[in-house]
Amino acid sequence: MYLIVGLGNPEKKYEKTFHNVGYIAVGDAAEILGAKFKKKECEASVAEAHVNGEKVILARPLTYMNNSGRAVKQLMAKYKIPESNLLVIYDDYDLPKGKVRIRASGSAGTHNGMRSIIGETGLKDFPRIRIGIRDEEVDIPIINYVLSEIRKDDYPLFGDACKKAGEATAEFVRGLDIERVMCKFN
Repeated sequence: MYLIVGLGNPEKKYEKTFHNVGYIAVGDAAEILGAKFKKKECEASVAEAHVNGEKVILARPLTYMNNSGRAVKQLMAKYKIPESNLLVIYDDYDLPKGKVRIRASGSAGTHNGMRSIIGETGLKDFPRIRIGIRDEEVDIPIINYVLSEIRKDDYPLFGDACKKAGEATAEFVRGLDIERVMCKFN
């Protein structure tokens, strides 16, 4: 069984912000896997898919970014998800906009959602897909930047990045080990 989590904020006003690219990418993964977000459980909006006989839970925490770990901890406990089968997709200010980077494990870096997940679960050796959002031309505080809307000119760039993250996610749940997913998509 797998748990795929896309980080973001649940309100409509955040829908097209940089901080919501994880929500968008997990939506792309759900579409590729034929799943729809139909129910709410464990403080998350959830979709289910079945791939090669394995259940795949795709989730968008409804706890807001800074408390994402609560939903992840609850879902992991409910479905007995092993650490290696948790995959988190999120925005990363430390990467240039539109860049996709996959890692097998790591720290939270500057990301409060990841800090919450690591803090709540006590885990850090789980795969993650980071989607770069930094724009060298914009010079505003990070908190203002991540909550600002993606410029329409950048929609194709971020659309492609989220789709790539969705495709990498699909490969992962289909059984491609994370190292090979990294080689294919990084």
